[in-house]
Amino acid sequence: MKRLAGLLLVLAGVLYPIVVYLGIEHFAPWQFALLLGGLWLARLLSGERRPGTLAMAAVALGFCLLLALLDSPVLLRWYPVLISVFMLGLFGSSLIQGPPLVERLARLREPDMPESGVRYTRQVTWVWCGFFLFNGLTTAALTLWAPLHWWALWTGLLSYVLMGLLFAGEWMVRRRVRGGA
Repeated sequence: MKRLAGLLLVLAGVLYPIVVYLGIEHFAPWQFALLLGGLWLARLLSGERRPGTLAMAAVALGFCLLLALLDSPVLLRWYPVLISVFMLGLFGSSLIQGPPLVERLARLREPDMPESGVRYTRQVTWVWCGFFLFNGLTTAALTLWAPLHWWALWTGLLSYVLMGLLFAGEWMVRRRVRGGA
């Protein structure tokens, strides 16, 4: 149940801008809030008990409640900002509490990582923090000052293209640093 709830939240997050853009004429914001809130509630009730996950679910449920009560189409556009803040918090807090998130992921493939690898993964974690800060600020600016179609283009396509380029760029740098390994 925990994995299904998590997978549905990721899928909802990816499709959210497109659904909002195409569905805003047909559905009220409270209906979006109900669906999104249901997914976050399922995640919360799935047994995940890590403090960060509980905090994210509580904030997301608060957002959904506010969205439902205010029934505001403008508020719908703030959800991707919230997700960027969550991701920045996840990556950033791992730099403080350690080990950095990228190091944890790298150790799945290379448990006995050398010290140079630990330093590298810390730097990559900082880069991801910068990306999520940039993405959150860009999304907030588009939410405040741009038409819906610009917001949807950024949050539903361009930010994912940049994320993919960051993944690919990091992979190429890592191969070069490790001598083509």
